[in-house]
Amino acid sequence: MSVEVSKSSLTEVFIAHRVQLQGLARRIVGTIEHAEDVVQDAFLKIVEGACAARVDKPFGYCCQVVRNMALDHYRRQSVESAWRTYSDDGELPQVAGGVVPEREIDDRRKLVAVDRALDTLPRRTRMAFELYRLAGMTQREIGQRLDCSATLVNFMIKDAMLALAGCRRLMDE
Repeated sequence: MSVEVSKSSLTEVFIAHRVQLQGLARRIVGTIEHAEDVVQDAFLKIVEGACAARVDKPFGYCCQVVRNMALDHYRRQSVESAWRTYSDDGELPQVAGGVVPEREIDDRRKLVAVDRALDTLPRRTRMAFELYRLAGMTQREIGQRLDCSATLVNFMIKDAMLALAGCRRLMDE
């Protein structure tokens, strides 16, 4: 049988069991400070009428409101702490991946400059350079792959290095 409980009696039950409700919240959120915040928010929710008007067990209902709000708080804190960064010195904090946004933009700008310089080279020269620098192949292996001599591969790599000489200034910045 459902008993109609007024907001004032629900408020009285909440106040009378506040310490127990804080204990319930603390077990979920971890600290007494966060538990007090959760209990305060739950109290306001009940007082402002955002909760049900019909309650069979007022204390059980208060516990359920506090529990739900504590779980919401815990989940929100978990998500926020995964993305939050702190900086004591006021500098731009490191973001996920350990890269400062300005540095990442600068690095991309450098890569674009290198790519443009390599685009000015003949396709075979660029391929020889990439195989040498990125794939770690020897000049002899590159020569076999491109069907040319190791000496020609040496000259192609030298041409690529000359084309990239203009990018060295960017790399030193």
